Amino acid sequence: QVQLIESGGGLVQAGGSLRLSCAASGQNFGSRAMTWFRQAPGKEREFVAGISWRGGWTTYADSVKGRYTISRDNAKNTVSLQMNSLKPEDTAAYYCAAGRPYGTGDITAPNSPEYWGQGTQVTVSS
Repeated sequence: QVQLIESGGGLVQAGGSLRLSCAASGQNFGSRAMTWFRQAPGKEREFVAGISWRGGWTTYADSVKGRYTISRDNAKNTVSLQMNSLKPEDTAAYYCAAGRPYGTGDITAPNSPEYWGQGTQVTVSS
């Protein structure tokens, strides 16, 4: 069992920055790819960023590439998402998610994570 708790969301003006954090408890954090998804009202949940279980590989949605950076600290069981140059269209609830231990599937797929956090709201004003 893995519990994920997100923090760091809030209201920011366009062009600003936020840093989201996700604290994980439970077993096998260091063997799980970690991802961030987001969901805006009336829209489907979409992949934002992912990082391999050792942190050596990252992937991003085209819409955030160059603006967002995902990182992890396996010693502290945390994963972070640094978001810069925020746009109003980035407004959404952001979810931290944990993949299966040593999983090899497509981590960008919404049905790939094994565990989800409760989400943290990010609102970007124009």
